[in-house]
Amino acid sequence: MNSWLAPLQWLVFLTLWRMSYETANVGKPSASEKSFLIEGSPPEEVRNPHEKEWTEKAVRKYADAQGKKWQRWNEAMFERSD
Repeated sequence: MNSWLAPLQWLVFLTLWRMSYETANVGKPSASEKSFLIEGSPPEEVRNPHEKEWTEKAVRKYADAQGKKWQRWNEAMFERSD
């Protein structure tokens, strides 16, 4: 029989297990640690100069399409039938 305490017991067990692992490795510097904030190569957008133009064009077209969609929706929802 599973009781409602079973998930809580697992949660406590896994929490204590993780805490024991973290405390055991607190002083060891990780050699495989890599900073993803500092990149050795330039970002993708610098490699392709046209990408910025394409992105701006796509965003502009998307915004226009959304504006038209909401304009049609407003007209359909609030159109008076006098």
